[in-house]
Amino acid sequence: MPFSIRLAVLALAATVASAEVPRYNQISLQAEVRREVVNDWVQATLYVEFSDPQPAALADRLNRSLDEALALTRAYPAIKAAVSGNQTYPLYSQNNKPAGWRGRADLRLESGDPKQLAELVGKLQAKMQLAEMNFSVAPASRDKAETELIDAAVKAFRQRAEAVQKSLGGKGYKLVGLAINTQQSGGPQPRFESFSRGAVMAAAPASPPVEAGSSQVTVSVNGTIELE
Repeated sequence: MPFSIRLAVLALAATVASAEVPRYNQISLQAEVRREVVNDWVQATLYVEFSDPQPAALADRLNRSLDEALALTRAYPAIKAAVSGNQTYPLYSQNNKPAGWRGRADLRLESGDPKQLAELVGKLQAKMQLAEMNFSVAPASRDKAETELIDAAVKAFRQRAEAVQKSLGGKGYKLVGLAINTQQSGGPQPRFESFSRGAVMAAAPASPPVEAGSSQVTVSVNGTIELE
């Protein structure tokens, strides 16, 4: 056997042997830290819904409603607005015959200023219906909180590892593996009643209440240590 091939075989055998060596005194641990963070981001979805015998006329009504709504949002530069849905489907009579068309268009709003968004929603509700309004932590605020919590979670993990080492009489430990996970959970979201278009036109509703609340940001550290 050539010398170079023999060395390669010996190196492979040593690698396999070392991989098969059993590992003892390995312990899995978990540490978790939480923080309540004020919700500073709000999202709302409003929509219009019409029926018409002609699909072209229906599309025109939907598009005009969206154009009016988007024009109103331009007075609020802190609010992001986008059309999030526009769909049309046929209607049928009880005899399963074509009876016209029904369409819906959705407008999605996002902002870091809940009060301004609530004010805009109140104005838009004169011609649109509010589907939902959700509060959460803004991405930048969540990233900041998670970065701070990661440091605290790692320290908590090290404290647990040291406590386990002392309890089991180990001289020390080494870290075998570590995984960091983040999670955000919010509290109950407000509910809003839907109004028929006739009711809305008769009396425009006031702006929805703004109670953003807070969300819980959690960072957990899972890892394995090996006692010496």
